Amino acid sequence: MVSRPFLRRELEYRFWERVRAGALVGEAAVFVGVSVSSGRRWFRQAGGVSPRFRSGPVRARPRLTFVQREQIAVLHAANFSQAEIARQIGCHRSTVGRELSAGSTYWLCRGRRRRLYTASSAQARSDGRARRAKESKLAGNDRLRAEVQTRLEEEHSPEQIAARLQVDFPEDKAMRVSHETIYRALYVQGRGGLRRDLHRRLRTGRALRKPRRKERERRGKIPDMVSIADRPKEADERAVPGHWEGDLILGAQGKSAVGTLVERASGFVMLLHLPDSHGADDVETAMARAMSRLPQTLRRTLTWDQGREMANHIRIAEATELDIYFCDPHSPWQRPVNENTNGLLRQYFPKSVDLSLFAPDYLDHVAAKLNNRPRKRLNWKTPAEALDQLLSNPPNQTGVASTA
Repeated sequence: MVSRPFLRRELEYRFWERVRAGALVGEAAVFVGVSVSSGRRWFRQAGGVSPRFRSGPVRARPRLTFVQREQIAVLHAANFSQAEIARQIGCHRSTVGRELSAGSTYWLCRGRRRRLYTASSAQARSDGRARRAKESKLAGNDRLRAEVQTRLEEEHSPEQIAARLQVDFPEDKAMRVSHETIYRALYVQGRGGLRRDLHRRLRTGRALRKPRRKERERRGKIPDMVSIADRPKEADERAVPGHWEGDLILGAQGKSAVGTLVERASGFVMLLHLPDSHGADDVETAMARAMSRLPQTLRRTLTWDQGREMANHIRIAEATELDIYFCDPHSPWQRPVNENTNGLLRQYFPKSVDLSLFAPDYLDHVAAKLNNRPRKRLNWKTPAEALDQLLSNPPNQTGVASTA
C-alpha cells in the first residue's frame, strides 16, 4: 500500500482541470476543497505544467475511476461474471480482468489461492504504478539533449526547436521531441534532462508557467488620422511585402521606449532607437532614419495604434513615402504581428529597465536575433528567409499571366 490516499489523486485531477479552464491557483484549490497552500505546492512542484494523469474522464484510452472500482468490488463480491461487470460499468471485459488481477490482494487458504478485491486498495495500487519514475526522452538521448540545449542557448522557443528538428533531421526519428517534453524537462521537478538554468533563455524567463497577462491599455488619440478600415486589402492578405505594423514598448515607469516596426508578410523586425524621449519629434526622426534604409518596394503602408507619439504622422508619411493608418481604440488584435513581436522583445527589454540605456548596436543585435528565429506561421522559415523569398519572387499583382 502506498502512503498517499486515493482521494488526493482525484482532488489533484480536479484542481488541474480548473487551472486549465483559466482559474487562478488559489481559486482552483478552494473549489476542490483543499488549502490554498496545497494548491500552490501542486502548481510549484509541476512547474506550472499540468501533469499527465493516469485516471480521469477525458482520455483517448480511459482509465478506471474510483467510482468504477467500487462498482467492480460490489459486483465481484456478488459473483457477477467479468462480462456482466464490464457491461454495467461501461468498459471491455478484458479491462475488468486486468483490474481484478492487478488490484487484488491474494493469500492461501486451505491450500487454495484466494483473492480479495477492494476499491481503495486497487486505487492506491493504480496511483502507485502511475507515479513510477520514467526516464524522459531528453535524459536518455545525449545527442538530442545537446541539440536542444544549444538551441535554447540561442533563445529559440521549445515549439520552434521541436519543429526545426524535424526539418534539420528528417530521416532521424531519434532526433524528434515535442515542445511539451522540453517544457517539462525545464519546469517539472524530477524530470531532468536539461539544465534548470535554461528557463532563463525562454522569452518570459520564468521558472513556472503562468497565464498571460492582459494587454496594456492604449495611450490616447491623435488628430487627422486615417482609419485601418481604409487600408488596402493587399495589406490584409500579407501576400505582398512592404506593409508594416508599429508600436512602442515602454520601459520603467513609462519614461523610456523602443520603437518596433514589423513587416506583416514576413515578420521582419526593425527597432527604433529613442535615447532622449519617445515624443512625436523623436519618433519622426527615428522613423525617417530607419525607413531610408529600405527600397521603395518595402515602403507601402504603416499601421500604428492611437498613441500621441504619432502626432507627426503626416510629416512621417511625406518623409518615408508610406501611407499611415491607425487602429481602432483598444484593438491590439488589429496589429497581430506587431503585438506578437513585442511580446518576444520583452525577453530583451524588460518593463522594469530604462530602455534609453540600450545602444543602437544592441537594438540591431536583438532585431537580428528575432529575424533569424524560425517561425511557425512561416512554415518554420526565419523572417529573414521569408523576406528574401518575397523579394526574389514577387507576386503577380497586375493579374496578367506570365508568358515565360
